[in-house]
Amino acid sequence: MSTAALQVRGLAKNFGGVRALDGVDFEVSAGQCVALIGPNGAGKSTCFACLAGQQSPTAGQVFWQGQSLLGQTPAERQRLGVARTFQVAQTFEALTVLQNIQLVLRDAPPLAWWDRLDLRQPERALHLAEQAGLQALAQATVADLPYGAKKRLELAMALAGLSANGSSLLLLDEPAAGLALAERTDMMALVRQVASQGVTVLYTEHNMDAVFGVADRVLVLMQGRLVADGLPELVAQDPHVLQHYLGMDFKTPAAQGGNHD
Repeated sequence: MSTAALQVRGLAKNFGGVRALDGVDFEVSAGQCVALIGPNGAGKSTCFACLAGQQSPTAGQVFWQGQSLLGQTPAERQRLGVARTFQVAQTFEALTVLQNIQLVLRDAPPLAWWDRLDLRQPERALHLAEQAGLQALAQATVADLPYGAKKRLELAMALAGLSANGSSLLLLDEPAAGLALAERTDMMALVRQVASQGVTVLYTEHNMDAVFGVADRVLVLMQGRLVADGLPELVAQDPHVLQHYLGMDFKTPAAQGGNHD
């Protein structure tokens, strides 16, 4: 029996007559940093939604640390160890960086936020802000932040959920989307740092410099089917992937610290 931390078996999702996912199978070992790539409409976000609980699959199974996630709400999955970020940063614009992180650390009911913020583990929140490179912006209102800082804040908030719940699977939906090259490099270095601390990371991305040289493994989805699964350097040479997605003249960017053992 497989000992992989995340196991996806025969995952399928239909929207009316459209099959967004068609029998997807893969595994992710604990502490791996794995990229899920593919063209627009390939099914990447649908796959993430099924893993995180925003959508229910039409068929298939998802196991996290040996426990089935089917039928679990997103909140229940987070308590079991699954956290997700989205393509567009989802933060609380009227609050400060620290307040955003503190909300996640205690997971208070919405109506209790405003009068209890000062009770929410400020030291841990500051540590997470520092980990995300936001220490100088800790007291800044989120509405005033540049987009790259908001993306880093969203990652810090996801990590706060992991810390608060003892969980260790992070689903990052295009963590580098909308970022300039230097910002992408910083963001993916942070993702690698998170994985090096034992958090299992699965992420989608369209910027290939944030995939090759970063991920330990690369999965390729096309038309809802997994067509490649392997080390980045091997996927980058796959004839089918080159012809139908990356392009025949594709060259891998310089490595940024991925561990492909």
